[in-house]
Amino acid sequence: MVNLVVTVLFAVSLLLLIVLLLRNRQARSWLAYTMLHIVVAAFLLYFLNLASVYTGFRIPINMPTVASVVVLGVPGVAMLVGLKLFVL
Repeated sequence: MVNLVVTVLFAVSLLLLIVLLLRNRQARSWLAYTMLHIVVAAFLLYFLNLASVYTGFRIPINMPTVASVVVLGVPGVAMLVGLKLFVL
């Protein structure tokens, strides 16, 4: 019963948050900007892994790697490559 209440409260609050974000024009543009960066970061990692056929070098596509590329950009990819080469 408690799980149901928590789930319903979470769903209602998430729905209200989405409504508030979509009503505000500046928040909507910020949300679109963030989503665009997430998609570009995922494609960048995908194409890096696509080249792994020739290089044998793979970086997994998961939330931490995509988040680091979203925040840092191309230097984030370089950081992931350096971590993969020298630490792992």
